[in-house]
Amino acid sequence: MSDVPADERPGSKPPGSADASAMHTVMSVLRGAEGWLQKRNIEAPKRSAELLLGKVLRLGRLELYLEHDRPLDEQERNAMRALMVRRGDGEPVAHLLGSWSFRGHELEVGPSVLIPRPETEELVDIAIEKLGGAAGDGKRAIDLGTGSGAIAIALAVEQPSLEMVATDASQNALAVARNNASAHSVTERVQFLHGSWWQPVGDDQVFDLVVSNPPYIDPRALDGLEEDVRRFEPPLALFSAPGDVASCYRELAVGLEQHLRPGGWLLVETGVGADVASRDVFAALPFLQQVELRDDLSGHARFVIAQRV
Repeated sequence: MSDVPADERPGSKPPGSADASAMHTVMSVLRGAEGWLQKRNIEAPKRSAELLLGKVLRLGRLELYLEHDRPLDEQERNAMRALMVRRGDGEPVAHLLGSWSFRGHELEVGPSVLIPRPETEELVDIAIEKLGGAAGDGKRAIDLGTGSGAIAIALAVEQPSLEMVATDASQNALAVARNNASAHSVTERVQFLHGSWWQPVGDDQVFDLVVSNPPYIDPRALDGLEEDVRRFEPPLALFSAPGDVASCYRELAVGLEQHLRPGGWLLVETGVGADVASRDVFAALPFLQQVELRDDLSGHARFVIAQRV
């Protein structure tokens, strides 16, 4: 891959095409990749180029710049070119890498699960706060709609005495979550159940914490989503019932009186267009108190927090 994007050279070859007259170094490939992605309006083109070349060369970001004059062989150029073509088509970087970092925990991701977002890391912070820091022996939490298992696994890793249950309606998502639990050695403390919301949870199961990041995007707003989200992330993890952004929150509310222990906490993530509606679902429940809609670090209303009387 040279400094000049492929489609600006004779023949319009894909990015990374061999050129016997050019030396393909780490720096020249990075610059060429960034420019090629920028021309295609790909978000954060420099970061994408760094991550993808880092995957090919098995180097971290700092190492790429320390080895800026290292030449790439043909096999490495071909691998980078293949990734660039897919990224240029809008495929998320996380899918191309096959993993994504969540609170410093590397998680397997793919088309069957939502890519973990930074805002959800804040949800875990609040969960730890409400559990009382060390999450004393015997405390139990449930993550409804676990997806990749990001929330459940982060809590299990960071709170070693906490017992976790995690549910999801997608068997494919649960397979990813189980792989992630195994990779982080918390398989014995995270029980994964297949089913929608509370459906697979035993009638006698009670929890000190109920946490969830449910779908809240109206599917009628599909065209307004970023292309990589719209085309590559699972609809089951994104969309509410048409015209009803609070539909999944009502599903969560159904089991709270039975499964949330008195004094226990409910924490759910929400977003623009669903924030007030989701809060109102839980504010209407007489057994919940201190129902709060809290902003994330960017100043957007993001988390509904409530305590069971």
